[in-house]
Amino acid sequence: MHVPLRRRLTTTMIAVGVMTLALVAVRAPAEAATGSPVVGVDSGRCLDVVAQSQADQARLNLYDCVGQANQAWTLTSAGELRVYDQPKCLDVAGQDTTAPAVVQIYRCTGNANQKWRLNADGSITGVQSGLCLDVTGGNTANGAEVGMWTCNGQGNQKWRTTGADTEAPSVPGNPRVSDLVCDAATFAWNASADNVGVAFYDIFHDGQLMKSVGGTTLSTSLTVVAGATWGLYVNARDAAGNVSQASTTVSITPPHCQDDSEAPTAPAGLTGSVSGTTVTLNWTAATDNIGVRAYDVFRDNAKVGTITGTATTPPATSFIDSGLAARTAYSYYVVARDAQANVSPRSNTVTVTTGAACGSPVCGVTPIATETDLPWGLVTLADGTILYTRRDAHDIIRLNPATGAKTTLGTVPNVQNTDGEGGLLGLAVSADFAGDHWLYIMHTSPSDNRIVRIRLDDDSLNTATEQILLSGILRNKYHDGGRLRFGPDGKLYASTGDAQNGANAQNLNSLNGKVLRLNTDGSVPSDNPYGNYVWSYGHRNPQGLAFDSQGRLWEQEFGDGIMDETNLITKGGNYGWPACEGTSGTCGTAGFLAPKRTYPTSEGSCSGIAIVRDALYVACQRGTRMYRAVISGTSLIDVQTYFNGTYGRLRTVEPAPGGGLWLTTSNVGDKDSTPNNSDERIFRVTLGN
Repeated sequence: MHVPLRRRLTTTMIAVGVMTLALVAVRAPAEAATGSPVVGVDSGRCLDVVAQSQADQARLNLYDCVGQANQAWTLTSAGELRVYDQPKCLDVAGQDTTAPAVVQIYRCTGNANQKWRLNADGSITGVQSGLCLDVTGGNTANGAEVGMWTCNGQGNQKWRTTGADTEAPSVPGNPRVSDLVCDAATFAWNASADNVGVAFYDIFHDGQLMKSVGGTTLSTSLTVVAGATWGLYVNARDAAGNVSQASTTVSITPPHCQDDSEAPTAPAGLTGSVSGTTVTLNWTAATDNIGVRAYDVFRDNAKVGTITGTATTPPATSFIDSGLAARTAYSYYVVARDAQANVSPRSNTVTVTTGAACGSPVCGVTPIATETDLPWGLVTLADGTILYTRRDAHDIIRLNPATGAKTTLGTVPNVQNTDGEGGLLGLAVSADFAGDHWLYIMHTSPSDNRIVRIRLDDDSLNTATEQILLSGILRNKYHDGGRLRFGPDGKLYASTGDAQNGANAQNLNSLNGKVLRLNTDGSVPSDNPYGNYVWSYGHRNPQGLAFDSQGRLWEQEFGDGIMDETNLITKGGNYGWPACEGTSGTCGTAGFLAPKRTYPTSEGSCSGIAIVRDALYVACQRGTRMYRAVISGTSLIDVQTYFNGTYGRLRTVEPAPGGGLWLTTSNVGDKDSTPNNSDERIFRVTLGN
């Protein structure tokens, strides 16, 4: 009978060049061992090939460490654990991915069931299954069986290894593109250096993984999308899972595969209906020789929305226009566009008159400020003024929403951008701000992401008071998380990204890919589930945090290329990344918690969330919209979409005094880290009852 399962733990990779695992049965005279032992933490015994057998399918167990060749293991740059001079590989029998699974030795094949990750908490996970190398039943005696089991963080899944490698490779140099055509490109880079050896290069565009290649490969062909502007870059990764910082970004815009000068037909049959101060439009789809890619909606001859599709999915044929003036007539028409910006004739025009009062959840939108940098963290003070961080410029602004007047409070020290999404990020104010004046700030530094606090004295940041509360959160070009939120328990919650290494998200000894919880002085709360800062784990790049009226924490998380997700966070919960993205992947694995709502990434890339009167509001960038969902028990129901393309990419949404919202855009300079090259807006959104 297996020891009780406490919690799934598929932890992160640490770098290991040569390691030893011990499991043995028969004690013959020792032969020379060229590898290293791996020792069970609970037992002090070695991972051992039973009876020193070199036959395929020989099993493994624990045995006293005697330095023989059947206890000498070598971790290769390909992630294999090899034993014997004529090597055999540690192998999951039958490529089984469910617990329990049998481990054995077998001739090395290069298959995924022979690839392993050595993790910072001492566990060893199978790459294919995500299961942990486990001493069955927690047995510590000679001859105890070793197999695969769901990761649970217990001592019978912990191993001591020698030759540990914790050094990340250097940054890949000189990324470059050649042979760019409509659907393909060749991407190349210069080799990284590593103390043990580079095992893989991971190629991304705009934070999304495209492919991985071996550590000796310095050029690869990529599939690209005609007309889409992407930023390509590459990370190096060693066999122990240490990941380099990202290369510089190469921007590409592939040409279209064929010239197209034919415009779509006009959308037909436009109709409009009114509910209070909300107008709903519907029309019949336009046609095109290649395909309609978007519809632009015009109100009184000004564009107020865009509905987009993809090369395979046509755009929707409806639009909701909210927050309009009461008893006012509005005229609308719609045009269609194809991928090469050929624009159709106008649809018919429809004129509607709004009702006497707002009859929908969203009743009005008022611009209160423009901004040349990217507003990121935003809080409201007791006097009704707003403080917000400027991500790339590294300073904090006070805004009077009634007058639009701004005051620069000062620059946060030691902030560094990442040529991507890092910089000056989350912001929170002390519950006793009137007395202690503490601002809590999350930012990227030259070496890490960190949480600090600085006093705001006399309308100026007193940088001499800065205290570093938590450092060592890994940084990278993307996936830096960054949201801060105080809970009703008085604790500070922070969302952290996986630093573009999914294994970090499953490592309970890592601060990355987590929701963290800390005391106001930076210490670890005594009731945290794992005795460290980790509150929940298995997250990719969470950026939204909000508490509902019951004191429950909701979280918004970027997916890779399939779906974003909204989660209800529970203490100690595992949300599945990287094995599970939304509901895609091995999401049915025991111990994984399912999201409460998912969104296709083309309609999402959502960053901030806010809760007002137990309705959840979600601000989305790529989706250029705001979602509203009613919290009902543990579910999200009655999901509605607002501002679909009206204001572009939406980054941050926060509660405003009087039951409204603050809403910010993130349209220009979003991924280049250049200060003051943006053209952004901050809005006040008036909500209905």
